[in-house]
Amino acid sequence: MTATHERPLRTAEVIAVGSELLGSTRLDTNSLFIADQLSAIGIELRSKSVVGDSRELIADLCRQALSRVDLVVMTGGLGPTDDDLTRDAVSAAVGRPLIEHQDIVEHIAARFARRNLQMPEINRRQAHVLEGAVVLANPNGTAPGQYLEHGEKVVVLLPGPPRELQPMLTLLCEGALGARAARDRIYRTSLFVTGRGESHVEEIAQPFYSVWRSEQAPIETTILATPGQIELHLSLRSSDAAAAAGRLRDASSALVAALGGDVFSVDGRPMEELVGAMLRERHLTIAAAESCTGGLMMSRLTDVPGSSEYVVGGLVLYSNELKTKVGLVPASLIAAHGAVSEPVAVAMAEGVRERTGADVCVAITGIAGPGGGTPQKPVGTACLAVLVPSAPARVRTASVFGNRTQFKFNAAQAALDMVRRALGG
Repeated sequence: MTATHERPLRTAEVIAVGSELLGSTRLDTNSLFIADQLSAIGIELRSKSVVGDSRELIADLCRQALSRVDLVVMTGGLGPTDDDLTRDAVSAAVGRPLIEHQDIVEHIAARFARRNLQMPEINRRQAHVLEGAVVLANPNGTAPGQYLEHGEKVVVLLPGPPRELQPMLTLLCEGALGARAARDRIYRTSLFVTGRGESHVEEIAQPFYSVWRSEQAPIETTILATPGQIELHLSLRSSDAAAAAGRLRDASSALVAALGGDVFSVDGRPMEELVGAMLRERHLTIAAAESCTGGLMMSRLTDVPGSSEYVVGGLVLYSNELKTKVGLVPASLIAAHGAVSEPVAVAMAEGVRERTGADVCVAITGIAGPGGGTPQKPVGTACLAVLVPSAPARVRTASVFGNRTQFKFNAAQAALDMVRRALGG
């Protein structure tokens, strides 16, 4: 498996086999691991697909993939039952017969014997190996993998369970696949933006794309809308790590200059981790009074290891009665302005500062819906307040989109972003 080949492996497809993956109860999580492992050795995952237990469909997908990419990774369908069809389908696709390996039969039988069981005859199917393929040992299961060089292309068959697939693929990447991969590598960087919509970010970033793509080694770009933020991913294939890092750094800097303070992360850190780092560096503590987000903002902050250094605590005050009962907000203020209002948000922030003594205090109140909105304050309205030392209160009313779950996350994201900006991020 370490022979020298003229054509290096640069591109790959993953085909996940199993009718269960087409339903609503199982997800193909292997592809994420495979993409990460292949990218580390310079092989770019171009496509992934899921196919049910059909010999014809699996074979067709394998043929198509071999016509497009250098490496085809098949996952699943290597068990002993009649619906485990990957071996048979690939045999048909590449025109290689299956040959039973007696040593595999004996290995599987020994596994059963260690549990005082006799191997069922159907397990012999797992010893059927494509002619010319190298068997990949599976210490964590009965289904061995297979590595087949088919002309200048490679087909890899891996078992579906992650605990079996992952160590097998790791060894392959360190060995045969790493040896056949191109000498250049894929380098990436990302920017996270908040406070702007996807189309607005794209409008600003798009003029850079044509310049980068016209260069000899083009920078590829992907824009992605995710909860609470827009992500810009830049990638570059190069054999010079230092040069690639420099080009990506320059490209990232150009985008930061164009997008300004709405870029909150250039190193992959999420908002809660970045805000936590700012609080730690400034030796500040934080507390919050949350209504519509139900404590989500504080939950996100405390998801970060070491957050006990700066998180004091928080109050979840959902009903108006509790807001007034604990003395956080005067009933007259709610009567005059409504629970979802900037004066009430400021009062909540001041109240939590008075009770906790935290340096930075946040308040969130809003209308998550689907009911409760009015023409003056529609569903999606959120009022946010932030108090920091030696500065007047920052308060704003935001229009937050999405269902209840999305509203809660986006409102918490907006509040954390207010903290970031208030601290000079």
